[in-house]
This record gives sequence, structure tokens and C-alpha cells, in this order.
Amino acid sequence: MPDKRNGISFTSVLLLAVIFVSLISILVNTSEQPTTATSKISTDKDHSDSMNRQRSNIDVGMSIKNKSSASGNDDSSFTSIFDGKTLDGWKMAGDGRFVIVEPDIALQSDKGGGLLWYAEKEYKNFILKLEWKVSDECDNSGVFVRFPDPDDNPNIAVREGYEVQIDSKAGDPIHQTGAIYDFAAPSRIVSKPMGQWNTMEIQALDQSYIVIINGEKVTEFTGSKMTEGYVGLQAHDDKSKVSFRYIMVKEIK
Repeated sequence: MPDKRNGISFTSVLLLAVIFVSLISILVNTSEQPTTATSKISTDKDHSDSMNRQRSNIDVGMSIKNKSSASGNDDSSFTSIFDGKTLDGWKMAGDGRFVIVEPDIALQSDKGGGLLWYAEKEYKNFILKLEWKVSDECDNSGVFVRFPDPDDNPNIAVREGYEVQIDSKAGDPIHQTGAIYDFAAPSRIVSKPMGQWNTMEIQALDQSYIVIINGEKVTEFTGSKMTEGYVGLQAHDDKSKVSFRYIMVKEIK
């Protein structure tokens, strides 16, 4: 028989207890659910903010890099005198020769000795920029400036112009890379190992000459020869394979 002590059956008490426990469970789950959702939303937002900050930092870094690159390599005011495909505008003096290396879009000395010179124009005050690399650490070449029409005699450029030397292994500093050959030695050698491209900048203003290799000024010189003439590249000997590309000139009025 059911226990009806105090007017309430045992079954009723048990039912009330089950209902009470169920209500407590519902209340607990309901109170915890917003916290879990909030936590998830917060986590997603934090992740999104972090990704946005990373993108922002990358964008700023790229912007700074691009601005720095543009300021250091603004070639818009320079005129290219080698198109990377042909020798249009160039002439060869002497027995040497240059070949076009298509993968590098470059000229490479192939036989010597001789002079490849740009015959389209004589330059007075100017900045000449180019890239160069050697195939062997003992390779020898040079960049000539301000010489008269050599016809077929490369020695005219040697006698009457100036040569900026390429030869990091020369024993005499006045003949090393960056030197004004036989006139002024570079303050230091900053050329890269063989097979790597280097930059060269030659500034010629009246009788003042400045040579910059890989962004570092290495030679300053005051000359006494003619202040207007052609520019050219040396094919020194049969063994030296020196490449040139991105040859550009900016005239200074």
C-alpha cells in the first residue's frame, strides 16, 4: 500500500524530486550556454583581429620596401642604350667580340681584346648605370667613358678616355674593381663572388668622377682629359667571360 504519512504519498515525493532535479539541470545548462557562445565569438573575433593586424603589418612592410626600392632604383629619368636582344646602336672595335646571352638579357665578352662602344651619341655630363658579373674570379674587363670615335682601334679609348676597372684579383689596387685604371684606386673591394650580379654607377660631371659599386661609393677622381665622348665595354681576353645588362644613361644638363 502507498505510504500516506503526513498526507503525501512516497510516489508524489519522488516525482517532485525528479522534477526539481530536472529544473535545476535546465537552469544550469541555460546559464552556461551564453558563456560558451560568448567565448566562441570572442575567440573568433580575436583570431580575425590578429589576422587583420598581420595583414596590416605585411602591407606596411611591403609599402616601405617598395618605397625604399623605388627611391634607390628610380630609373625613370634614365635612357636604356641596350635593349637586351640586339646590338643596335653598338659597334665593335678590335678583334674581340660580345655575344647576347638571352636567359640573362645580357651582353657577354667572348673574345679579346676589343671594345664594344655605343656609337649613337657622345655624352658630356652624365650618370651611367649597369649590372655586371664575372664567370671566373680571374675575369678581367672594364667600362670606358668619354673617349672619341675609336674607329677600329680600341687603344684610343685607353689613351684618351677613362676606364673603370673590373678585376677583383688584380695585384695593384689601382687596377682593381672600381678603380679608374692607372689613375685612382678604390677605397675597398665590394664586388660579389663570381656568378652574382653587381651594380655599377659612374658619375661624370666636368672633370669629377665618382664610382659606386653595389651602392657603395668606392672611388672619387678629378681628371684632366676630354669632358665629352662615347661609352663602351671592354672585351679583355679570350678567357674572360664578363656579362653586362641594364645599361642606362642619364644626361645632366
